[in-house]
Amino acid sequence: MIALMVSLDVYPERLEQFLSAIQENAERTFNDEPGCSYFDVTQDLKNPTHFVFYELYEDDAAIQAHRAAPHFAQWRQAADQCVVPGSQVNTFCNRLFHHS
Repeated sequence: MIALMVSLDVYPERLEQFLSAIQENAERTFNDEPGCSYFDVTQDLKNPTHFVFYELYEDDAAIQAHRAAPHFAQWRQAADQCVVPGSQVNTFCNRLFHHS
């Protein structure tokens, strides 16, 4: 399993547009892509324009399928309008263990 952690900042005046776009992307990814085990979106308590996503994919092929999905292209269009340039950091990790 490959975990992806995405950290980014959003323009305050684009917050509602961003929330709508990321909700759509996260739901479609989780529901429509069998290689995605979870897709959590979190919002910083002290800085409401800072977000962290936690995504878990079966393997690299699942990540590539995600990036090729039509809803990902829609998400990228919205992100280009909403995300502060240079603020997005993608970190790929091996998931070692998980507590449920």
